[in-house]
Amino acid sequence: MSVTMNSGMPKGKPLSLRMGRDDFLMRAFVLAISLYLLLSLAFPLYAMLSKAFSTYRFDLSQIEFQVSDQAGAFSGDTVTAKTLNDKLKSISGDDLATSSDGRLSLVPLFPDFSFRSPVHYKIRGTTAETVYLVGSERHVGTDWLEVDSNTFRRVVLRPVQSIGFSNFTEYFSTPSLFESIENSILISLISTVITVSLAFAFAYALNRSCMRFKGVFRLIAMAPILVPSLLPGIALVYLFGNQGMLKEVMMGESIYGPYGIVIGSVFFTFPHAMIIITTALAISDARLYEAAVSLRASAWKTFWTVTIPGARYGLISAAFVVFNLVITDFGLPKVIGGQFNMLAVDIYKQVIGQQNFEMGAVVSVVLLMPAFIAFFVDRQVQKKQVALLSARSVVFDPKPNRKFDRLCFLYCSLIGIFIVGILGVCQFAALIKFWPYDLTLSLKNYNFDRMDGGGWGAYHNSIELAALTAIFGTLVIFIGAYMVDKTRGFRVGRTFFQLLAMLPMAIPGMVLGLAYIFFFNNPANPLNFLYGTMAILVIVTVTHFYTVSHLTAMTALKQMDNEFESVAASLKQPFYKLFARVTVPVCMPAILDIGIYLFVNAMTTVSAVVFLYSTDTTLASVAVLNMDDAGDIAPAAAMGMMIFYTNALARIIHLIISKGILKKTQAWRSR
Repeated sequence: MSVTMNSGMPKGKPLSLRMGRDDFLMRAFVLAISLYLLLSLAFPLYAMLSKAFSTYRFDLSQIEFQVSDQAGAFSGDTVTAKTLNDKLKSISGDDLATSSDGRLSLVPLFPDFSFRSPVHYKIRGTTAETVYLVGSERHVGTDWLEVDSNTFRRVVLRPVQSIGFSNFTEYFSTPSLFESIENSILISLISTVITVSLAFAFAYALNRSCMRFKGVFRLIAMAPILVPSLLPGIALVYLFGNQGMLKEVMMGESIYGPYGIVIGSVFFTFPHAMIIITTALAISDARLYEAAVSLRASAWKTFWTVTIPGARYGLISAAFVVFNLVITDFGLPKVIGGQFNMLAVDIYKQVIGQQNFEMGAVVSVVLLMPAFIAFFVDRQVQKKQVALLSARSVVFDPKPNRKFDRLCFLYCSLIGIFIVGILGVCQFAALIKFWPYDLTLSLKNYNFDRMDGGGWGAYHNSIELAALTAIFGTLVIFIGAYMVDKTRGFRVGRTFFQLLAMLPMAIPGMVLGLAYIFFFNNPANPLNFLYGTMAILVIVTVTHFYTVSHLTAMTALKQMDNEFESVAASLKQPFYKLFARVTVPVCMPAILDIGIYLFVNAMTTVSAVVFLYSTDTTLASVAVLNMDDAGDIAPAAAMGMMIFYTNALARIIHLIISKGILKKTQAWRSR
């Protein structure tokens, strides 16, 4: 963007700014990716919210009849459908038979109806706008239409749409549905307290002790990220189920319900909390601990006055992340929740089980509330965070303490046994013929093509989805972050883009998936052709995990000096040359991290895609769910472990590629 000055210009008049070609192109990119986020996030959410507030009712007062005698003669007496319905106490407007497309048959209003009867019927609307159908033929207005009994069977009404809170009133007046809110919040709070406590102790042991095998423990702690959330539920069934290995430990209690959900939630959220808390503990200033020693403060007092305050923002952030993950998770409560209702499972039941899309949208809105509040509070807390490390800070270096180090090693070993044990049980279940009657080792559970769920094709689809998500997602996200960070001016457009980019983190996967049904499955939508294809699965997955990837890219870009752009402008080099030759090589570590993050999450996600797959695009994570529903628990465990091994291999390949590429692109760092 160039600045032109007029020497004759009066003093105090603002400088006129002239935009260059690069500025136009960069703003065009910002607008293009903003449009992508609007189409893939904002518009679907609007469609879902509209559905939640839409009520469809049959207005029986708009139709009236005349019924002939057996000879076909009409007496002239007119009666409305509303009057007939009021007389039939056993039938209400909601209980009248509706067809698969939601139309209301009028036959139940006449208990003595017979399609072979010689009786004739006259129908008309009470207003000029009244619409009713005879088969596929549309009739409007107040003119009488006479039909015989056989034809009367095909007379139907369309529901009338109204906007209001009726769906929400119905939801909150249904005890079984409303109970899900209490269950979800309670389970999320309990899981959050347990997970954050365990993760803090684990991170503290890694950062504050000199115990051995820290690298191994870190590796083990990260393993749950590589598996879908359904897998710990399957493992718990084999451990503590009705025929479990350790069912006596439950002392008569059932693992199907809150106990199973909490234990499984701790397993799959543990690495997320551990990463955040480890980062918070790693930036402690050693001078504070030296001051505490000088003041002869006890270890316990130092812990509460130095360690906890220094890590408080990390603890708060970890708590909100865990809470969000638990309350929005669908896979685990679906597998091991039993009759214990959770909000995410309620959405699935309403949509898949009862085909009640309006109520599914209502539950989605309810689920949005705690998730969005947790996200908003977390962002506000992070804004208040201040830098804990200054230029004079000294990195904390723990000193050997045999007793403390042994205690930390023992604790980390217990956590490691818990994590490895869950994965080991799943692998064991996948290799035996028939638990608990035939423990012979076999690979028959990997013969997915003979079982419900999608077969090996589902596994191949997941790899395709993960690869496409990693490639196109990384491209879109990093370019979007670059444009919003480096574009000069255009404050409104950049602010709007940042708002859209942060929104996906607050949207549960189930809610996003249901929103896609309402938006993309609408025949009036020009994008309807995407529905049921691999493309829509890629779009929803990239959108679902957009925020974390965007923040990763922004963090890397913020580390680059703006002088690069100034030098490129002075040399009259276009921005895309600077982007390709400087920005991409410098930010390559972040780009690779975004790619592997998207790949792993695309392999494990269930909630975002469970409503959107077709017979040709069934995924491995969904196959685990379908096989578990069909009673093929061992094959479900086998497919879950295939996802784990695939993600582990992807991580290894990522490390190898990173070392090779980073040697060339990051050589400048060692100079």
